[in-house]
Amino acid sequence: MKKYATASLLFSFFIITVTVFGQSKAVTIDTMIHRTNRLGLFSGNILVVDGGKVVYRNAMGFTDASKTEKLTDQYRFHIGSIAKEFNAVGIMMLQEQGKLNIDDKLSKFFPELPAWANKVSIKNLLQYTSGIPDVKWKTVKSDADNMADLMKLEQLDFEPGTKYAYNNNNVFMQRRIIEKITGMLFNNFVEEKLLKPAGMSTAVIDPDDNKPLMAKSYTNAGKQGPLVYPITGWVAVTLDDFYKWEQALENFKLISPASTKILVAPFGLDNQCGLGGGSMAGNKLVFHKHDGSSVYYQALVVGSPLKGRTVILMTNNRQNNIFDIDNAIQNILDGKPYGQPKHSILADFQKQLDTLSGPGVLAFYRDLKGKHPNDYGFENEVTLNEIGYFLMNAKKLDAAIMVFEYNTTLFPTSSNVFDSLGEAYFNKGDKAKALLNYKRSLKLDATNGAAKAIIAELEK
Repeated sequence: MKKYATASLLFSFFIITVTVFGQSKAVTIDTMIHRTNRLGLFSGNILVVDGGKVVYRNAMGFTDASKTEKLTDQYRFHIGSIAKEFNAVGIMMLQEQGKLNIDDKLSKFFPELPAWANKVSIKNLLQYTSGIPDVKWKTVKSDADNMADLMKLEQLDFEPGTKYAYNNNNVFMQRRIIEKITGMLFNNFVEEKLLKPAGMSTAVIDPDDNKPLMAKSYTNAGKQGPLVYPITGWVAVTLDDFYKWEQALENFKLISPASTKILVAPFGLDNQCGLGGGSMAGNKLVFHKHDGSSVYYQALVVGSPLKGRTVILMTNNRQNNIFDIDNAIQNILDGKPYGQPKHSILADFQKQLDTLSGPGVLAFYRDLKGKHPNDYGFENEVTLNEIGYFLMNAKKLDAAIMVFEYNTTLFPTSSNVFDSLGEAYFNKGDKAKALLNYKRSLKLDATNGAAKAIIAELEK
C-alpha cells in the first residue's frame, strides 16, 4: 500500500516543471530538452521520475499543424504500439480468471474461421508468431472489413511458432478474443477492467477530432495526420495516466508476476513481446521498455523499477530520435556525459534513401557528412545503424549489409556495429559470416548476452 501512497504524493508535485530533488540534473535535462526543441527535434510532453520523485516534467511545442496553440501537460497523445499492452494485459487477466489458456487455438473462439485457425494459439498472437498476414491498411476501413479479410484468408505466411513477424492482426485477434469471452466491446473492457483500476481518469480510446485536449500529429512540412484508425482499440494518454499505467505494471496491480513474465518473454532475441521488452528477476520487474509510432506520433516509456526511475516521452511531430533523447536523459541521471540529440538522416530523407542502392546510400551519407557535419549524428555509429535497419526491414539485405560493413570501418571498436552486421548476415542465411561478426561483437563487449546466445545457437 505504501507504494501507491507514494505515487499519490508524487502526482501532487506535477504542477511544477522541476522539483527541488536533483535540481542540478533537472536543470541539465531542461537545457538539453530546450536545445533539442530549438533545433526542431522535439515537440511533445516529457516526464522523468528518479528515485520515486519527479525530476523533470514539461510540455513544449504545438497541439497541431497550425502551430497556433501550445501544448500543455494535460494533452493526450496516441502512443502507437504501446497501446497493444492493454490487450496483452487483458488476455493474461482472463487467463488468471480461468476463462482462457494462452495455448488455446483461435478456432476455439472463432470456429467460423478457416482451417488455419486450428493451428494459431493465443501465445502465438502475443509473441507475433502466428503467421497471419498484416492488416490490409489500404483497403480496410473497419473491424468488420478486417474480419472479413481473415475469413477469406486461405493460408498463413508461415507455420505458427516457427518465425516472428510483427503486425497488427495479432493484436486485432487478441481484442476480438477478449470481446468473445467477456461479452463486452473491447473499448468498454479496457475502460472498466484496466483504466479504472489503474486510476487512469483522463485516458481515452479511439478519440476523434471532437475530443478536447487531444494532440494531433503533423510533419515538419505542416501535413496533419488523422486521429481515427481503421481498426479500433487505441488508447491515448496524458503524462499522468501513462505513468499510472507503468506503475500498475511494475507493482502488479492488474496481473501477477507470473503473467507479467510471460508478457516480457519474446519469441527470440530482439523480438517484441506483449509488453514490448523487459526483464524480470524472480518476481520483480527490473526493466521495461516499449516504443510506439503511429502516423506522426511517437512515444517511449522506459521503466527501471529498482531505481524508482521512469522516463516517458510523447511527441506529435515524430523525428525518430526519442531513443537519443532517452539515452541523454539516462546518462544525465547517472551522472555521465551525454550527447546532444541531433537531426535524424532517416527522418529527414527516408523517401530518398528508399530509392537508393547500397552504394547510393553510402554516397549520399558521405555527401551529407561533408556538407552538414554538425547537423546529424556522424560522431557515433547510431546514424548508419538506423539506416541499415531501415534497409533490412525493407528486405534490402544486400544494401543493409553494405551499410553495416561500412559502419564497422568507421567505428571498429563498437560492439554494436558488428552485432548489427551479424544480424544482417543471419537474416540473409549466411550463418558463417553471422557467426564471425557476432564473435567480433562479443570480443569487444564481453557483456553482450544476446551475442552469446546467438553464437551458442549458431555453433550447435
